[in-house]
Amino acid sequence: MPKRVFIIHGWEGYPEEGWFPWLKKELEAKGYIVEVPSMPESEAPDIGKWVSFLAGVVKKADKDTFFVGHSIGCQAVLRYLQTVDAKIGGAVFVAGWVSLTPMATRTKEERKIVKPWFETPIDFDRIRKTTRNFVAVFSNNDPYVPLENAETYKNRLGARIIIEKDKGHFSGSDEVTKLPVVLKELLGMAKTK
Repeated sequence: MPKRVFIIHGWEGYPEEGWFPWLKKELEAKGYIVEVPSMPESEAPDIGKWVSFLAGVVKKADKDTFFVGHSIGCQAVLRYLQTVDAKIGGAVFVAGWVSLTPMATRTKEERKIVKPWFETPIDFDRIRKTTRNFVAVFSNNDPYVPLENAETYKNRLGARIIIEKDKGHFSGSDEVTKLPVVLKELLGMAKTK
């Protein structure tokens, strides 16, 4: 059965942003089926809508199913995985967060959007039962995601942590159009699952 990868963009993100097209092309060249769905209402992400939408896109997760999340897309993947009973191949989280810098929530509207994402608990114990293949990638100069988030991913999820240099928030505006570390980690997971 072919391996499937779902790349989930972040808040105000879109499928053609930054490094997503490059990663999709690289994986497809190696025989993977890759989907980069346009998540609903990305300007104001809602937990229920995003998790439900992702479940509809994935349909049935299995050991040949892999995920890549970016920013709030990491939370969407985590929250989806806590609803799944199946074993998956693995997940790579890029600039994932459970806390943000004040710069990320400057306005009242931004604080209103992220409040449910902060306050709704994540069942890390349940998520860990889906796979042992978790990697979390952070940047040393992300203006929105403090590096302390790496400890949460490591301690609560058992993720292997990778710190990249000077990648900002890994967005198109940071001119990150390729992210070889994600490709390398996914390919490694696919071989060892």
